[in-house]
Amino acid sequence: MKAREIHPRRLDVRPFAETGEPIDGSTPLGDFERLLHLRHTDAAVDTAAPVRWSAQGELRSQRSGPPEVWLYLTGSTALSQQCQRCLETVEVPLAFERWFQFVDNERQAAELDAESEDDVLVISRQFDLLELVEDELLLVAPIVPRHEVCPTPVVLSVGDWSDAPADETSEASAEPSTTDKPNPFAVLASLRKTPAKD
Repeated sequence: MKAREIHPRRLDVRPFAETGEPIDGSTPLGDFERLLHLRHTDAAVDTAAPVRWSAQGELRSQRSGPPEVWLYLTGSTALSQQCQRCLETVEVPLAFERWFQFVDNERQAAELDAESEDDVLVISRQFDLLELVEDELLLVAPIVPRHEVCPTPVVLSVGDWSDAPADETSEASAEPSTTDKPNPFAVLASLRKTPAKD
């Protein structure tokens, strides 16, 4: 008997979980439109790292009722993004591994999702596995991509001083300024508080 061909864009979840057979693949980054929006505009798509993924289904027995349908999914890639410090390209590794539970309808999914740490999804015979891979990679992408150490010197603006080490900022604030002068308004306020002499 010929083995059933599995399409990651049209996955029949329950039979896949029943077999327990893993699947994996390497898909060009160009197939993931939302991930492409995060890339640096100078980075070439044709040389981008592919998205590597793997999935395995599992049926978990219960004391009462039918077995639960679960899916273990992993994914990884490297995304060329724009460093928000030096504005040059930075290669950002992205990776995840997660379990997902599948249930029969939206009501069950909402009830279980509120009390479970794992994501709960509605079972389907045409499930887009690669869309779920893309969802998870987007969730682990940094909001502010930056180099650990920028390859070029960065000219700091006033707002960037918060990145300076705490000991440097504390030392700077502790040093007295040679240009400090009394505030004239503070002097006037102190004169007003001084009781007048008869």
